[in-house]
Amino acid sequence: MAATESGQLDPVSPRTANGADGFSAGKRTSNLAALLRALRAGPLSRTQLAARCGLTKAAVSGLITELSERGLVRSAGLQGGGNGRPSQLVELNGASACGLALSVEADRFAAVVTNLDGRVVAERTETADVAALGLHRSMDELAFLARNVLLDDQPVGVTVSVPGLVDSAAAVLRFAPTLRWRDAEIADLLAARLGLPADAIAVDNEANLGAVGEAVAGAGQGVRELFYLSGGTGVGGGLVSGGAILRGARGFAGEVGHITVDPSGEQCQCGRVGCLETKAGLNAVLRGAASPGDPLHDPALGVDGRVGLLKHRVQRGDQRAVAAVSELGVALGIAVSTVVDVLDPDVVVLGGYFAELGEWLVEPVRRELSARPLGHEPTCRVEPSPLGTTAPLRGAAHLATERLFADPTLVPFVTEEAPA
Repeated sequence: MAATESGQLDPVSPRTANGADGFSAGKRTSNLAALLRALRAGPLSRTQLAARCGLTKAAVSGLITELSERGLVRSAGLQGGGNGRPSQLVELNGASACGLALSVEADRFAAVVTNLDGRVVAERTETADVAALGLHRSMDELAFLARNVLLDDQPVGVTVSVPGLVDSAAAVLRFAPTLRWRDAEIADLLAARLGLPADAIAVDNEANLGAVGEAVAGAGQGVRELFYLSGGTGVGGGLVSGGAILRGARGFAGEVGHITVDPSGEQCQCGRVGCLETKAGLNAVLRGAASPGDPLHDPALGVDGRVGLLKHRVQRGDQRAVAAVSELGVALGIAVSTVVDVLDPDVVVLGGYFAELGEWLVEPVRRELSARPLGHEPTCRVEPSPLGTTAPLRGAAHLATERLFADPTLVPFVTEEAPA
C-alpha cells in the first residue's frame, strides 16, 4: 500500500494497479522489493539486476523508474570495462526514508532513527523509573522521545524493544516483571500517540532484537545459527537461524534466565529454585560484589554506571568483585552448555551488561563448555557483543526499515523526480 501525503494508506495506487509490464499489483510490489533488496549490496546495472532477480531487462527498467519516482533509488554513474557501451548504475538512496527504533528498559527509554543504509541519523536516551511511571505515562514519555528524534520525518516502520514475554503477532507485551506490566497493548497505545497506523508498529523482546542486531551488524555477521544471551535486571536469550528469529509455538522461546544452574540455590521470582537469573541478574551479581549501602547499589547511577563501577573494581583486583564476576562466569557457562547441547549454534554472543564484563566471562563459559561435551568437543564460538547494550536497538532499527524492503510502495511518489 502507498502512503499519501496526509500519512494515510492508499489501498492501491493508480500508478501501480495495472503496470505496462503486465504484473499484478501484488507481483509488481514483490518485484520492486526484490530490486530494492538487491541494491543493498551496492550499485548495480539494470542488466545485473535482471540477472539477480530473474526478471527481463525491460521489466527492470520499468520497475527502476517507479523506484526512482518514489525517491528510493538514484543514478550512480557509469560502469566501464569491456568492449561494449558503459552501463548506467543504480544505487539505493539511503536518505529517502527512515525507520524508528524505540526501547523500554527498567531505568530508561531510548530512541534511534536510521536511514535505509542503516546509518544512525538521530538518537536520544532518557533516564526514568519506568515501573513507577506506569504503562500509560511511560507511553507518553516514549512518544515524546520519538517525536523529538523524528522531527518532521515519517518513519516507514517502528519497532519497540521491551523486556519480558511478548506476543509479537499481536504486538502485545504479555508480562514484564521488571516493569510490572501485563498485557500491555504497546502498538495501539503508541499508534494513538504518534498518529501512525498500528500495523506500522512492531513490538518484540529485547533479546530477540539483540540477536538480530548481532546478526546484522555485530558478532554474528555471516553466521547461520546465533544465540544471544542478554544480561540486565533479568536474563534473556534470542536465537537467529538463517536470518530469522526462532520464536517457538507461542513466541516465548529463549527464556534461558530460568534454566536451573544451582538446584540448592535461591528461590527465583518465577517460583523455581536456582534459576540462572538468581545468579546472573545484575542485582544478584551486585549483591555478591558489595554490601548494602555501597554505591554499586545506587539506582541513580543506572545500569551502565553500576556495571562500569563493578568493572573498575575487578580491574583493581577487589576480591569481592572478582569473586562475584567469577561466580557469574560459572553460572553462565552451565546455562550456555545446555543451550549449546539443545540448539547447536555457531556462536554464542554475551550481550547486555555481560558484554562489558566479557574479558572475565568468555573464558569461564568456554571452560564450562569444554568440561561438558556431549560426545564431541563443542565447536561454537563464545564472544562478547561488540555492540554492547545497543544491540537490541540496532536490531529494532533494522526490522523497522525492513518493512519498506518488503513493500516499497509504502513510500509515496515524489513529484518532479527524474528517473534513475
